[in-house]
Amino acid sequence: MHRRQCWTTRYPPGPLPLPGLGNLLHVDFQNTPYCFDQLRRRFGDVFSLQLAWTPVVVLNGLAAVREAMVTRGEDTADRPPVPITQILGFGPRSQAERFSVSTLRNLGLGKKSLEQWVTEEAACLCAAFANHSGRPFRPNGLLDKAVSNVIASLTYGRRFEYDDPRLLRLLDLAQEGLKEETGFLREVLNAVPVLLRIPGVASKVLRSQKAFLTQLDELLTEHRMTWDPAQPPRDLTEAFLAEMEKAKGNPESSFNDENLRIVVADLFSAGMVTTSTTLAWGLLLMILHPDVQLQGPREEGYRRGPVNFAGTPGALSRVQQEIDDVIGQVRRPEMGDQARMPYTTAVIHEVQRFGDIVPLGVTHMTSRDIEVQGFHIPKGTTLFTNLSSVLKDEAVWEKPFRFHPEHFLDAQGHFVKPEAFLPFSAGRRACLGEPLARMELFLFFTCLLQRFSFSVPAGQPRPSHHGVFAFLVTPSPYELCAVPR
Repeated sequence: MHRRQCWTTRYPPGPLPLPGLGNLLHVDFQNTPYCFDQLRRRFGDVFSLQLAWTPVVVLNGLAAVREAMVTRGEDTADRPPVPITQILGFGPRSQAERFSVSTLRNLGLGKKSLEQWVTEEAACLCAAFANHSGRPFRPNGLLDKAVSNVIASLTYGRRFEYDDPRLLRLLDLAQEGLKEETGFLREVLNAVPVLLRIPGVASKVLRSQKAFLTQLDELLTEHRMTWDPAQPPRDLTEAFLAEMEKAKGNPESSFNDENLRIVVADLFSAGMVTTSTTLAWGLLLMILHPDVQLQGPREEGYRRGPVNFAGTPGALSRVQQEIDDVIGQVRRPEMGDQARMPYTTAVIHEVQRFGDIVPLGVTHMTSRDIEVQGFHIPKGTTLFTNLSSVLKDEAVWEKPFRFHPEHFLDAQGHFVKPEAFLPFSAGRRACLGEPLARMELFLFFTCLLQRFSFSVPAGQPRPSHHGVFAFLVTPSPYELCAVPR
């Protein structure tokens, strides 16, 4: 292994590994971000772990993450093999990923058709919120359904009613599958894959993820029945099927059933839960910070309601005021509005920074020996990018642990994006769905705040702003009231 290099002075420092187990017992897999933060305090921004036989280097802080992911991006773009997901049939996927990106562009990522899907879904979401008639409810389920429908439109060219049993089952399995993404047993099986040969072990650890894939397979099969190869493709699945037809008889082609399944599963699992979780953070932060949501600042000496900002240097209109000024109360929001809405854009970015929902990003692997921050990292080392350490960096952000939209505004109130804003990671393998996620966050968020004022239900304690870690960081369960404006 890398035992020899580990003892050279230039290999990153880390806790002393135990024979056979390495540092598996040093890592709290139920709260990995906190654990990595403690290790960073002891060993610095670049530290190493040995997870059984797998050498791992954890990168913390903007300088180390950028150097590894951007400057050395060619050498860190590989993904480490994850034995447990290979059992699900997930092999190497770069060609399939590249195809998805170009197809999503052609289907209108950044063009009108996809925006229309999102806007129409946002109207359905608002109608579902209105059904609660201002009474307290938990928004998460409805947000999940709306975001899933955007992915379903992309992949299957259709949406589901919010009470459709198939949609409900898919969402349940996706949530359960996320819980399977973390935990000590999973890490042990990845680190010591020979254990996966024990009968029944894999199916126990991956029960929900397997059922989730089966459900997606059924929808794919159903969609195939309606596909007409003579017509131009209406969605990602049809575009992929058309490529499969062209590639018939070519065993080298990556256009096959297995990769179609991977692309669709990736879009659903990665694109669905992350965006709806971010929106759940957004609404929580609105009810915890009504001064951001309400029309006009709520500081001493100001009255509630719309405020005349004339002669108030640097005072910023709040989200609903900006929506009313730019969009009004009648027309639906469009992506073209975003450029004229710096405060709303700043709030959405600050929700992403503060919520910090994928604190450890996605693992990478070095394809050759590299050097980061003066440390030698051998080929074949797994890299963790601690995105939390960048999004909450005390050297970069004025109030790293507070919700503070002004992080994204200059003195004139113009939107600015600091270099340390990396919720989608950075470099060659940054998140594929970033353009779609940005579109959904803006359109869903502005639609909801255009239609409703949100508040903590009367008589209920203020919800917590602390998240719960289970691969993603989700808000603690909370209720809100959505009162039509």
